Amino acid sequence: MKKEKDIVFDNVFDLYNRIKPALKSKMKELKREKLDYIKEEDIWNYLIKTKWQNAKGLVLCDVVNDILNAENKKIDEYVKENNKKRKEELLMEELDLI
Repeated sequence: MKKEKDIVFDNVFDLYNRIKPALKSKMKELKREKLDYIKEEDIWNYLIKTKWQNAKGLVLCDVVNDILNAENKKIDEYVKENNKKRKEELLMEELDLI
């Protein structure tokens, strides 16, 4: 039996482009739940920080599965928390300029 050749990605950009259809599918799901302010990059960053940070030996099907099965509520909480932190950082930067 012939073994299927593993798909190897030269960089994260190539991987991101390969899994874009899964991200787009997740985006449609989020929009149906009125979470249309969440972007593809938010889903990607959420999974990097919460699921894949210490993962080893991830394969493409695992990455796609993680995207499609990520909890919408947790993605939403992550995005809201990050937006809050960004606003606080911007405020601090503005105060430093005064």
